[in-house]
Amino acid sequence: MVTMDEIVSLCKRRGFIFQSSEIYGGLNSCWDYGPLGVEMKNNIKRLWWKANVQLRDDVVGLDSSILMNPKVWEASGHLSNFADPMADCKVCKKRWRADQLSEYKCPECGGELTEARMFNLMFKTFMGPVEDESAVVYLRPETAQGIFVNFLNVQQTMRKKLPFGIAQIGKSFRNEITPGNFIFRTREFEQMEIEYFVKPGTDEYWHKHWIEQRINWYYKLGIKKENIRIREHGKDELAHYAKACVDIEYLFPMGWSELEGIANRTDFDLSRHQEYSGQNLTYFDDETKQRYIPYVIEPSAGVDRSFLAFLVDAYENQKIDENDSRIVLHLHPAIAPVKAGVFPLLKREELVKKAKEIYNNLKYKWIVQYDESGSIGKRYRRQDEIGTPFGITVDYQTLEDNTVTIRDRDTMEQVRVHIEEIIPYLEEKIEVKF
Repeated sequence: MVTMDEIVSLCKRRGFIFQSSEIYGGLNSCWDYGPLGVEMKNNIKRLWWKANVQLRDDVVGLDSSILMNPKVWEASGHLSNFADPMADCKVCKKRWRADQLSEYKCPECGGELTEARMFNLMFKTFMGPVEDESAVVYLRPETAQGIFVNFLNVQQTMRKKLPFGIAQIGKSFRNEITPGNFIFRTREFEQMEIEYFVKPGTDEYWHKHWIEQRINWYYKLGIKKENIRIREHGKDELAHYAKACVDIEYLFPMGWSELEGIANRTDFDLSRHQEYSGQNLTYFDDETKQRYIPYVIEPSAGVDRSFLAFLVDAYENQKIDENDSRIVLHLHPAIAPVKAGVFPLLKREELVKKAKEIYNNLKYKWIVQYDESGSIGKRYRRQDEIGTPFGITVDYQTLEDNTVTIRDRDTMEQVRVHIEEIIPYLEEKIEVKF
């Protein structure tokens, strides 16, 4: 299996992910997505949105503010409950989460630890010119609360009846004590969340529905089934608001870890916001003529963790024969940052002109790259390493009959396709059917 060091090396070498502020020595657990990384990340978000909003009549979107009224976090319980136990090493001064230590000593040097104390994970800042307690606001630690406080706004303006969902993709911030494992656990991250509002009593059905929907999304986009599993939370680890929760876990290089959580949050969130805001957040059911606070099913996925899982699952150091090997990313074409590489077989004026015509036509549809540097074999290898699914080569036969060769990244087989058929050919291969 691929190691995390190999993934980190590939990301730096090929422009997927860079250390944030690298020229100043970096900033711990902060990362910048490079030219290829941002394209792949955007593809993941678009595919999530397509499956969960665009193709569903019962889910609509939202983009709520990162900064919110501090009472939101009081009502949600984050001010009182969103904390981890922290301990410091008396010798090397490193800080650790006490609940993640198998033995109560420093994992780094074996030194004695201080007594554990609770540490709130929210980033605090100030709004306005005066830095006092009345000006305190927080960077949101999750996108969910922005959905809950907009429940009535969305329900009424979009005339939605239960069951229906609100989806959001956005940045969240948690002052983690021990971030790490590359982009798996960071202090700034992006979430893809749905809050799906249902009638009490139907919540268990909808919880199962969303578990099935979400795990199939990963399968459709090429994640190997043997690398995915579902783990149900025990009663002793359930969040205070949850009736049930499962994790979709992925076999990362550091072992099985959470990729996505799907929780039955009951009516906790809307009840709390109704209590603290004084606003009526009940729903009137036209069919039963009842008024009640909806239950909520929450599929919550991390963009960054999904990105990492897709990279790990696709990576292969493939031996071709005794004298040849290649690093290849077997990314689903819909996720791949670059859809096709366009190459003139040789750097000859007539071949270059035709290849650039094809390239300029394709870039209106997808992110594509033009490359005329080095041998055609080296150009193929460069594209293999970034996961480009198709290589389009213009040769002298192209000038005779307007056909090109299209090389498949995974099989390395080539077919001849008429220039006018390139876009339909690629569309069929790239499109994913949810």
